[in-house]
Amino acid sequence: MPSLVSIGEIRAAAASLAGVTVRTPLVPFPGADPALLIKPESLQPTGSFKLRGAYAAMSTLPAAAREHGVVAHSSGNHGQAVAYAAARLGLPAVIVVPENAAPVKVAAIRALGAEVVVSAPDLAARLAATQEIARERGAAPIPPFDDRRVIAGQGTIGLEIAADCPEVGLVVVPVAGGGLISGIATALHTLSPGATVIGVEPELAADARDSLREGRQVPWPPEATRRTIADALRADQVGALPLQHMREYVAGIVTVTEDEIRAAVRRLALEARLIAEPGGAVAAAACLFRRKELPAATTTVAMLSGGNIDPALLVDILGSPPAPGLGPG
Repeated sequence: MPSLVSIGEIRAAAASLAGVTVRTPLVPFPGADPALLIKPESLQPTGSFKLRGAYAAMSTLPAAAREHGVVAHSSGNHGQAVAYAAARLGLPAVIVVPENAAPVKVAAIRALGAEVVVSAPDLAARLAATQEIARERGAAPIPPFDDRRVIAGQGTIGLEIAADCPEVGLVVVPVAGGGLISGIATALHTLSPGATVIGVEPELAADARDSLREGRQVPWPPEATRRTIADALRADQVGALPLQHMREYVAGIVTVTEDEIRAAVRRLALEARLIAEPGGAVAAAACLFRRKELPAATTTVAMLSGGNIDPALLVDILGSPPAPGLGPG
């Protein structure tokens, strides 16, 4: 079993990201009691936290490994991050996306200069396509979450939270493959040991919840996870290395409904003036609508992990009344 990512690896990743990623602020959610701070990774150049892990991993590649470029599989945000990092580093990139990927994210990947290959939606098919491209072209694979370099990159968010909010008592994080919550929890375990880390998933894609409960990877079929509006969180199963970290450092996972996710997107936009995609809004949804299921804390940080929402979907959410009980106030 591989060792857990160290705080030293996270600090090294932070050094590699200097001048590449944004040190995102902690934005107070108006009127929240107890205090709720939103960390908007939607402000990153690619619109999500994924740039941290992708660039941290790619910056460590030796010259020989960079010669034939990189390949990655992604539902969208990781693909954008790899494409952006590849362009910055002068590398060709191939991104394998599922056939049900959000068109706005696929268009962004292409706009950044990467080649797009479409596969079946299940993780096994995407992995197989990625491995085939790596063999045929010699491209270096950049995993979306099950990789210690990627986890270290995402862990730089934890460094920032610990520095900017030393009094934090609770950090709430969206979960798909588990790289984000693993990195954040690892950093906070060392720097803010009094903080509790909780993950959030859609009710319709709760494989990480099941995996953490059973202590092993519990996959969900793609036909089940594709039901959620949160396309960024449709991973078939949490990664093996992230699960190791989660079992060590994460206190639990709560789930939110589709109505709660839509309401959180709406309230983040109208009250906090922050744009969130559905998957990026689930942590805020838990804090706004499932507070009784979360540990008590005087100060909570909720990760807004991404803002790459289809404009038409955003218009629909903002133009539709929220479900009863989920509106402002």
